[in-house]
Amino acid sequence: MDHKPPVQCEGPDKKEQQGTEEDSFRSIAEALRAAPTEERSVRGPRAQVYQDYHCTLTQTNIRKNNNKFYIIQLLEDGGLFACRTEWGRVGEVGKDFCTDFKSLEDAKKDFENKFWEKTKNRWAEREHFVAHPGKYTLIDVQGKDDIEEIVEKVRTMAQRVRPCSLDAATQQLITNIFSKDMFMNLDVKMPLGKLSKKQIARGFEALEALEAVLKGPADMADGHSLEDLSSHFYTVIPHNFGRSRPPPISSLELLQAEKDMLLDMELAQTLQAAPKEEKEVEEVPHPLDRDYQLLRCQLQLLDPEAPEYKVIHTYLKQTCSNDRSPELRHVWKVNRDGEGDRFQAHSSLGNHRLLWHSTKVAVMAAILTSGLRIMLHSGGRVGKGIYFASESSKSAGYVTTVLCGDHHIAYMFLAEVALGREHHITAEQPSLKQPPADFDSVIGRGRTEPDPTQDTELELDGRRVAVPQGRPTPCPEFSHSCFSQSEYCIYQESQCRLRYLLEVCL
Repeated sequence: MDHKPPVQCEGPDKKEQQGTEEDSFRSIAEALRAAPTEERSVRGPRAQVYQDYHCTLTQTNIRKNNNKFYIIQLLEDGGLFACRTEWGRVGEVGKDFCTDFKSLEDAKKDFENKFWEKTKNRWAEREHFVAHPGKYTLIDVQGKDDIEEIVEKVRTMAQRVRPCSLDAATQQLITNIFSKDMFMNLDVKMPLGKLSKKQIARGFEALEALEAVLKGPADMADGHSLEDLSSHFYTVIPHNFGRSRPPPISSLELLQAEKDMLLDMELAQTLQAAPKEEKEVEEVPHPLDRDYQLLRCQLQLLDPEAPEYKVIHTYLKQTCSNDRSPELRHVWKVNRDGEGDRFQAHSSLGNHRLLWHSTKVAVMAAILTSGLRIMLHSGGRVGKGIYFASESSKSAGYVTTVLCGDHHIAYMFLAEVALGREHHITAEQPSLKQPPADFDSVIGRGRTEPDPTQDTELELDGRRVAVPQGRPTPCPEFSHSCFSQSEYCIYQESQCRLRYLLEVCL
């Protein structure tokens, strides 16, 4: 992986996942461990790999500043055989060497001897690979472009494509979501090739071991343990650190960044995955319909004359700053698969408000796809929770933008939040991890707030949800607050539900 610091965005910093996110992380890890083994096909310009005689080995040792790879291949070309090796530092072009053999058995023996020398494991027993100190570890890697090639093959096999079932606005939305520029914002570059699901699962296991140390007694988190565990993680999930010494994962914030990276990696594979084999058919779904289904999220385009559209339009217009007043183009009602059932657990919790989701996420698909780390944050001024805003100018606002002619199109989210009993603060409390006893949310009360006398209500699934409609006005009782505008914070993802996606013209 290319190792980069977390992207800095407007508004609150990127937040640590809490509560149900831990369950989501572990459930994804379990699913990846159970994933079937993926077949590998590696080809050179003239020769091809003989059967499955190909392996990628890695070794990271933080103390020694080692971060290296070693590749062994048995190649076949017109009845001739060769054992090829390539080695170097992860992220750099390695050196390579090739030894020719006239006999397949001699080539196999050379391959297997090299594998033993580098790993202290027998090639025939690689399914039960055991990592040894000071030796390389076997990782499961595929070619960097395999997924793209598979998708392209499947799509070109079709003889007739059905008309798209989506309306024109949603077609453009899906096109934007899955465009290369937006999709590749999922920064999951793999310096040694695409990792298999089972390899990603090993990364989850390595992070779980690190988390146990970081959350355990202070005397357990000694430097050597963290260095050893971090070295193991970087070995199973290769990172490109250049010539810099790999940094130990020595805090929960750094651990969370690596968790996010693994979840992004898994998401990228899920969204780009397609069947490896498909019989030729006379009729197949339109590519936009297929991409839409990948989201596992229902999007309903609202009529501009619909009452809820007008309420949302007023909310956007009234709470945007004067110098940042976007033109509303479209509104979609959002229903992520499974989110309604999860949200129902808080049906008895009152005080529901429609609030701007206050995070800036690079990938639209990641937000709309259910079951992943969509709305979680850490390190904010109201602690490690999930942040929302009642003023659209306060929210981190535009999820992502695309150039359309001479202007930019941006996307924003509104979520229904079950606030329950609010605990108000006027000074920063970044150490908060949950509301105080008998409270359900924490609000950093701002010096301004949309005029509450102008609030209206929408009925969503039988519940009355308050929606601000007034301009921000001064709040005398909070005139000395450190928050200029209110920051609403909850600490369980199940207390919020995405309701609307807005497309605006900047």
